[in-house]
Amino acid sequence: MKIRSNGLGFLLAALAAMPASANAADKSAYTLTNPTPDSLLRDLTTDRPDLTESPFTVDAGRIQIESNLYGYAMSRPDEDGVTTESHEFAIINIRVGVTHHTEIGLVWQPYSVMKFRPKDKVEQTKAEGIGGLVLRGKLNLYGNDTFDKPGDTALALLPFILIPTDRGNGISPEDVEGGLIVPFAVVLPANFGLGLNAAVSAIKDDDGKGYHAEAFLSAALGYEWNDHFGTYYEIAAILGTDDPRGDTLLLGTGFTYAINDNTQFDGGINFGVTPASDRWNPFVGLTRRF
Repeated sequence: MKIRSNGLGFLLAALAAMPASANAADKSAYTLTNPTPDSLLRDLTTDRPDLTESPFTVDAGRIQIESNLYGYAMSRPDEDGVTTESHEFAIINIRVGVTHHTEIGLVWQPYSVMKFRPKDKVEQTKAEGIGGLVLRGKLNLYGNDTFDKPGDTALALLPFILIPTDRGNGISPEDVEGGLIVPFAVVLPANFGLGLNAAVSAIKDDDGKGYHAEAFLSAALGYEWNDHFGTYYEIAAILGTDDPRGDTLLLGTGFTYAINDNTQFDGGINFGVTPASDRWNPFVGLTRRF
């Protein structure tokens, strides 16, 4: 979710000169304008359906579209006793491979509806419209093409920036926010895999006078039942919020189904544990690589 800084640009240039692993094909010649051939494509990996981002990038010159076709969420009451019901439609994450270890992306929420339900139902209000734009850049530090046997690991940097689109509609954020996610993954024995995320974000204060730091931590344990079907179990927390109800803690589970080498269907549900967390959040999605 971010536009590259000068420091990140320097790091990208330095890594571009690094030789490929002896255990993987050298794909450094492929770029945005010279796409990676089908025979050298990595297995399809996605940044969904769990909240834990993957450390793997899209192959150079390829486009991957990941969509949350529909998501629903019901909150717990806030300090004023208001609960929020949310419907999200067709949130799209467009990922574009730039080199064999870098990608850029854009996340857009085209339409969402939020209903605010106070104790007095007569006073119910609604907000609807488009959400913000999230610009992302992912840099795989290692493991993109050497992640196949127990003990193998992968690590990446994923900076992002969130940009308002329609301030005041109740859906889009009203201020620019951003941060950095560090995704890590390890292959475990017996078809298991573990993904870990640590992130920090600069979030606008509720009073609008400044920013505060929020931390995001998550762990997702996945299991591949066969070449097509997989499941996961996840725990995620958002710490340091200025929500008077405290921090957010979620438990989630879901599945992925590979229709073919370039298409995946998925679904899942998150359950909130703490007062600041949504009660539940089911969703379904689809990914297609071109």
